[in-house]
Order: sequence, then C-alpha cells, then structure tokens
Amino acid sequence: MQNQTEVTHFILMGLTDRQEAQIFLFAIFLFLYLSSVLGNGAIMCVVATERRLHTPMYFFLGNLSCLDICYSTVIVPKTLVGFLLAHQRISFIGCITQLHFFHFLGSSEALLLAAMAYDRYVAICNPLKYPLIMCRTACLLLAAATWTMGFFHALMHSVMTSRLHFCGPNIIEHFFCDIKPLLRLACSNIIVNLSLLNIVTGSIVMIPFVLTLLSYLYIISFLFLKIQAHSGRWKAFSTCSSHLTVVGLFYVPVLFNYLPPSSGDSPQRDMIATLMYSVVTSFLNPLIYTLRNQEMKTAMRKSLGRLLQSVRR
Repeated sequence: MQNQTEVTHFILMGLTDRQEAQIFLFAIFLFLYLSSVLGNGAIMCVVATERRLHTPMYFFLGNLSCLDICYSTVIVPKTLVGFLLAHQRISFIGCITQLHFFHFLGSSEALLLAAMAYDRYVAICNPLKYPLIMCRTACLLLAAATWTMGFFHALMHSVMTSRLHFCGPNIIEHFFCDIKPLLRLACSNIIVNLSLLNIVTGSIVMIPFVLTLLSYLYIISFLFLKIQAHSGRWKAFSTCSSHLTVVGLFYVPVLFNYLPPSSGDSPQRDMIATLMYSVVTSFLNPLIYTLRNQEMKTAMRKSLGRLLQSVRR
C-alpha cells in the first residue's frame, strides 16, 4: 500500500493527562485485561475439553471468547504502556495495523452475535430440525463467514485510511488508533472514508443488530404462544438471557459511537463508548456466561477438579 504522508508516527494522548490518575487507571486496566484473558481462556479450554459442551451454542461461545481475548489484546497492552509513559508514540504502520485488527475483531463479534441469536432461534422454535440445520458443517461455515467478513471490512478501512495524506499535527485524541480520530487529522479529502464508515460500518452494525432483535422477538412470541409449561418457558429464557445481556452490553455503546454523524468532534464520547464495548464487555462476558449458565458452571467445576487432582499428583 502506498501513501504520500509526511507524518511517520502519531502521538496517542490517552484517556487522561492527569498524572495522579495514570497509576490508578493502569491498575484498573491491568485487572480488567488479565481477568478477560483468564476468564475467556477458561471458557475456550472447557468448551474444547468437555464433550457435553460440543454443541453449536458452545462452539459459538468458544469463538466469542477467542474474539474477546484478541479484541482486548489489540488495544489494552499498548494502553497500559501509555499510562506509564503519559503520551505514547506509535508508528504510521503500527497505527494502521491496530486500526485494522480492532475493526476486524469488532465487526466479526457483531456478526457472531447475530449467528448465536440464529442458533437460539432454531434451537427453541424448530428443535426437531435443529441437529440438521445447525450441523457441524453449517456451524463451521457460519463461524468462517463472520471472521472472513470482519477481515475484509477492516481491510477496506485500513487501505482507505492508509491512502490519506497526513501533514500534521500528529496528535491523536484517543487511547488507540481508530478511524474517526485519524480522519480528524487528515489533510486530504475524507468524504469517501466518511461514506464508507457511515454506510458500510453502519450496515455491519445495524443489520446483525436488527436480525438479533427479530430472532429474540420471534423466540419470545413463540414461547408465550406455543409453550404452555412454565418450566419449559423458564428453561428457554435462561438459555437466552446470557446472550441477550451480552448483546446489550456490546451493541448499545457501538450504536452510540457509530450511528451519530461520523464527522462530529466528540473524542471523549468516542473513548467512553469504545471502552465499554472493547474492554468492559470482554471482561464481563465470561462472568455472564458462567454465572447464568448451570451447564457451564458444572463443566467449569469438573475441569477445575481434574486440574487440582493432576497438581496434587
């Protein structure tokens, strides 16, 4: 990729310039990141080793945990360094690379949440055909499609951003390289970039969100109209509540960040929204899926028991 930029590096301003807050934020972010990696890593290991969890729902959950680990790893470690150094320098290539992987993993997660909603829709509303519809091949294709679409969506933005002309200043009012802060620094025409951000990224966000909502609206209406037993309804609701919670935590800040006009100058709002769906959600997902899922809790206890037995030997 060629670019005609005079800027060879950027300076990330970070979340705050208050020195007394840097160490506190460093501790908070380190705790959130380590908890996210350990929690999501534990889910991946349990899903892979427990045969009773070799089902489509937990296959997609394993993919979600993998995405969450990678997603937070793209920005948190470098942000931690920034807390210690006050202002952080990042090369032009490093900035574009960070932008690419952030949007690759974020858009993949949005698409994966829609695939998980479809899985719950088939499982609850069409249980007899569930093994046929959500067979191993179908699950692999759905997962591969989410990762592939996310990759090419991010590639589009990274290529178009790398072709912009940056002549200074090179100070990014954010804690990592995102598209909107970079567009504010561009010296060349950004109309095409803004159009892609509003139309393509808006579609990547809105279409899975609408499909997810439609799936759960149909599930809820099906449960009230077709399922008479209270226990049956409660069991179905319990399997969906965790996913609905995750969907809300992810989509609300994403919609808040990307649906308003992308040319708006509101770095503080962007940073808070980004923190919610990239760092906080990755931390909360393992808690939501383990604390509200009896099958997952049982599998976690069994895996922990086997680990303790192997250590004692």
